[in-house]
Amino acid sequence: MKLIMLGTGNASVTECYNSCFLLSQDNQYILVDGGGGSNIFNQLKKAGVDWKDVKNVIVTHKHMDHFIGILWIIRMVCQHINRNEYTGNLFVYSHDEVIFLIKDFMKKFLEKRDYELLDKRLFLVTVENGASEFIIGKKVTFFDIESIKAKQYGFQIEYDNNKTLVCCGDEPYNSINEKYVKNSDWLIHEAFCLKSEEKIFKPYEKNHSTVTRACQIAQQLNVKNLVLYHTEDKNLEKRKELYLSEGKKSYLGRLHVPNDLEIISL
Repeated sequence: MKLIMLGTGNASVTECYNSCFLLSQDNQYILVDGGGGSNIFNQLKKAGVDWKDVKNVIVTHKHMDHFIGILWIIRMVCQHINRNEYTGNLFVYSHDEVIFLIKDFMKKFLEKRDYELLDKRLFLVTVENGASEFIIGKKVTFFDIESIKAKQYGFQIEYDNNKTLVCCGDEPYNSINEKYVKNSDWLIHEAFCLKSEEKIFKPYEKNHSTVTRACQIAQQLNVKNLVLYHTEDKNLEKRKELYLSEGKKSYLGRLHVPNDLEIISL
């Protein structure tokens, strides 16, 4: 399985794309979030992925920098189905608030024939806390991160002989989800900024963490590989170097600070 980072930035970035990624295996894809706009198609193109081949989508929450790109995907899928230019079906997995918003968007902004594709070619799957779905043949278990800002679900995916990858969404790990995160092979965790720059970016005011805090969490929970994303972009050219340098002081596992479009073999 491969992790393709389509975007690594937080909501306010201008030098990179908002945080979203693909999980890929055997030419099957799971898109996790979509960034803040139609540029999701450009990111997929740059990654060498035809957007029509993305048949499964997970939406963590309704914030614009994660959600709006998914609405563009749905719009384009509906249009191409109605032109007989799209094969297969699209499945979108999320909690009830996001599913409601997608349906409301479709009813208000798309054509009637697009809306009528629901439950025929476009399937909006409402997931519950602790419930599992099989997506591209992998068991995916969803969990509520109990966000203080907007309802948000992370997930754990099991692959390749009981290996696990966990995504905590775009907020710090919550100890209520220890059973999913502890001893995981991969953890995708937000890191808003360096600890040395917390007075500049004020991550805690936005319920985000620093590189150091994310690395401390991964070390405490015996995570083998840690991927940091959802960052600031004020020094993008040196971000990888700076984040790795600070993070390795707290975390002894394999630390990854990908740039947009970077591919990581899991």
